[in-house]
Amino acid sequence: MKLAAIDIGSNAIRFQVSTVLDNSPTLLFKKLEYVRFPLRLGHDVFNTGRISEKSIEKFKKLMKAFKLLVELYEVNDYMFCATSAMRESENGQQLADEVKEQLGIEINIIDGIREAELINKAINSYLLSDQTYLHIDVGGGSTELNLFVGGKKIKTRSFKIGSVRVLEHHDSPVVWEDMEQWVRENMKKDYGKVTAVGTGGNISKIFELARLKPGKILSLKKVKEIRDMIQSYSIDERIYKLQMNPDRADVIIPASDIYIKVMQWAHSSSILVPEVGLKDGIMLHLYDRNTQQKRLDFNANQ
Repeated sequence: MKLAAIDIGSNAIRFQVSTVLDNSPTLLFKKLEYVRFPLRLGHDVFNTGRISEKSIEKFKKLMKAFKLLVELYEVNDYMFCATSAMRESENGQQLADEVKEQLGIEINIIDGIREAELINKAINSYLLSDQTYLHIDVGGGSTELNLFVGGKKIKTRSFKIGSVRVLEHHDSPVVWEDMEQWVRENMKKDYGKVTAVGTGGNISKIFELARLKPGKILSLKKVKEIRDMIQSYSIDERIYKLQMNPDRADVIIPASDIYIKVMQWAHSSSILVPEVGLKDGIMLHLYDRNTQQKRLDFNANQ
């Protein structure tokens, strides 16, 4: 089975094709193609409330290219998901409608809760049932927080605070206060020690710069040290010396600040970085959808 996931974020758009190797009980998604295109829709939306004509033109070309790749790889199923920039844009739904009419592609503009649900699909295997975890997903336009206690998600909230939004000074002090209050109120003493779980490209880059082995825990102290090290470099130095994408080099500091503040509010001294995101959750959703359909078809033919 071949599946394709398209994550239309506020800072970049990610496209991935994977083939599924089901060797029960092990499920492996082998990556065949991955494209990350730096189209910053959040820049338009958080400044003007709309996606600009220039961005619309690029967006449609990109969607056409992704459709061709889906066809060339003979993908069995795919899903295009758009997050905060398109859902907040005045013309986001109109653009999605135009893409469907012109290219036959349906773009799902999902809310923060649905976004968190899909990401949680991808991180569930990393969460140990007897511990308390606060999942922090920082995107370009929003931050999703999910609290897991005893292996179950008990609380979830989406906040309009993200790396691009903070970088361009479109974050609200009221929302920051709301997020702090939510974290502090929900971190109850009887939950015990809280381990943060971080997803998003920026925390993955911080983990990479920490030079830890996959699966190792990153301390809050180390996150702060790396953040300060990055800030000491100019944007050009971050690109050439730290090998960051240009659209990562400017947002990584505001993103780091979000992770650090949430961890401090939650009294969490360490963070687990499983290197998964929305596209991985989409892949699992597609797999579940297709295997369920196969079971239904099989039962119908009995």
